Amino acid sequence: MTAFATYPSLKDRRVLVTGGASGIGASIVEHFLDQGARVGFLDLDAAAAEKLIAGLGERAAHCHFVQVDLRDLAALRHAIDQIDAALDGPVTVLVNNAARDDRHGIDEVTPEYFDERVATNLRHQFFAAQAVKDGMIRAGGGAIVNMSSISFLLKQGGMPVYLTVKSAVIGLTRALARDLGPHAIRVNSVLPGSIMTARQLEKWVTPESTAEMLRLQCLKEKLYPPDIARMVLWLSADDSRMVTAQDLVVDGGWS
Repeated sequence: MTAFATYPSLKDRRVLVTGGASGIGASIVEHFLDQGARVGFLDLDAAAAEKLIAGLGERAAHCHFVQVDLRDLAALRHAIDQIDAALDGPVTVLVNNAARDDRHGIDEVTPEYFDERVATNLRHQFFAAQAVKDGMIRAGGGAIVNMSSISFLLKQGGMPVYLTVKSAVIGLTRALARDLGPHAIRVNSVLPGSIMTARQLEKWVTPESTAEMLRLQCLKEKLYPPDIARMVLWLSADDSRMVTAQDLVVDGGWS
């Protein structure tokens, strides 16, 4: 049996996860709680959030959920204020996880759709970081983890706007790392490969796509949400205290 790391520096740390109700986000929430952190998470899907919380057992006492549409920036700021109040102090770890990887063709994209996809997949990452940075500065530092994707590295077809915004996350990460570094705030990005979430399995994973993925990966195993969560833990813990402005790929060696 594989034993995974425990990070003493994460105990009682105040953590905010966007898109935390399901998939990779839910695994991140659970992994932080297992480290003894206090966790707030945001999501539009209240039913999924309630299901997650119901399964947390005693850990639910250290977890707080706020339903919010991250495209509404005023609502996002208010939700982060609510999380700060519920966790009894400012967030010092932000995980910008929320995203939607809906497929779309070039000719389907209207200006309105393009703007909505940017709001769904990128804009909230910047404004969440903006909203938490002052609290992190007062606390003496913090860590921000922005979720990108290997899709643009692979030149994946069928969702050009998604690839555009996920590549932009890398630029955002490096810009924030430079500007926030003097305040001891580290900013990194994680680029997941093909992760076997319920959404992916329902919508896009097939025996053929899985066989091709394993053929191209160096490591011949499927990836699951905990594989991403454990990278996020390390980037948030003091163990990675001098790691910033980096792009960490977790894809079994595919890209």
